[in-house]
Amino acid sequence: MKKKFGLSILNQQMDDTNDSEVNFIPILAEGEVPEVKKADIPDVLPIMALRNTVLFPGVLMPITVGREKSLNLIASLPPKKKIIGVLSQVDARIEDPSSGDLFKVGTIAQVIKVLELPDGNSSVILQGLSRFRVDQFVSEEPYF
Repeated sequence: MKKKFGLSILNQQMDDTNDSEVNFIPILAEGEVPEVKKADIPDVLPIMALRNTVLFPGVLMPITVGREKSLNLIASLPPKKKIIGVLSQVDARIEDPSSGDLFKVGTIAQVIKVLELPDGNSSVILQGLSRFRVDQFVSEEPYF
């Protein structure tokens, strides 16, 4: 007889735990991430290409930024409401992707924190907000 493992078993296990047994540690304090409304998202987004990574809506993710285009993008963001588009590369082996090397569906993300690293790279904490589809690329320099 095969056992079926799925969502119902997971839900049952979660229901069986007492609240005192489960501890959640928030990554960010409540209220630290401002609410972003649809009106705050511009029609033209700066795009960051990710290699071997997919950012999903609702997820917080640290990204190491080392490419010149991505560093230029991060440096050019305004101090408030740092909204970007994030697209994954089709082929991770390409060092300097063009617009044709990126998937056309990605995630609108908010830059939560930028950390400058001693090696000249930066680490960026992104929060995925919602999916988007690229209509067209306006330019590829100094970034997408």
